[in-house]
Amino acid sequence: MSYELLALLFLIATLAGFIDSIAGGGGLLTVPALLAVGLPPASALATNKLQSCGGSFSASFYFIRQRMVDLKQQKWAIACAFIGSALGTLSVMHIQADFLKLLLPILTISVGLYFLLSPTIGDSDRNSRLSILQFALIPALIIGFYDGFFGPGAGSFYALAYITLAGFNLTKATAHTKVLNFTSNLAGLIFFIAGGEVVWSIGLVMLVGQFIGARLGAKMVIAKGRKLIRPMLITVSTIMSIKLIYENFF
Repeated sequence: MSYELLALLFLIATLAGFIDSIAGGGGLLTVPALLAVGLPPASALATNKLQSCGGSFSASFYFIRQRMVDLKQQKWAIACAFIGSALGTLSVMHIQADFLKLLLPILTISVGLYFLLSPTIGDSDRNSRLSILQFALIPALIIGFYDGFFGPGAGSFYALAYITLAGFNLTKATAHTKVLNFTSNLAGLIFFIAGGEVVWSIGLVMLVGQFIGARLGAKMVIAKGRKLIRPMLITVSTIMSIKLIYENFF
């Protein structure tokens, strides 16, 4: 591959990392880019998982250093997200995901509408509806499975779960989302590496871009908070919904 194409993929990954660390949806940019440069679908998905690990790790590490995430408190959620993603990745080899392709636009539209019609949601911490262990065993495990099985929109679903079920404010939910995102990405990546589908020369270049973009995005999350996150979540959910509807029905 030419240096020009690698440079372009680096820039796309940087932008995707920035967006993904704030509202998710970076794969809307990176997967089409990988397919456009000629990677087969399986290799594109595997390489995308590698580069997205760079972004989710970068954002997670920054949020942890800023003491926005308590890893001890989240240990069960992290473990369940990893297990769920591993099970999802194994399941996708044996189960057709066609029904999810039809269901996903409805889910992403619902997430976007929820944040649009609830202007005060996530403005402050609220009482949790689930215990730490219950949160790990239900939403973290289920969304982790979904992330390994299919993937698009997982970040938005994690954030929504943290806000509605754990009672977190939007900024805190975003920080915790990136930790679980990295966990489920890593679990999926392990299986893709074992399958030999990762194109390392491309994935590592994009990983560096993702790392830089996600660090910048994480800083913006802390600086701007929900004033930035909420409109970004609504925008990303809307764009993702339109893309999925177009791909599945037209």
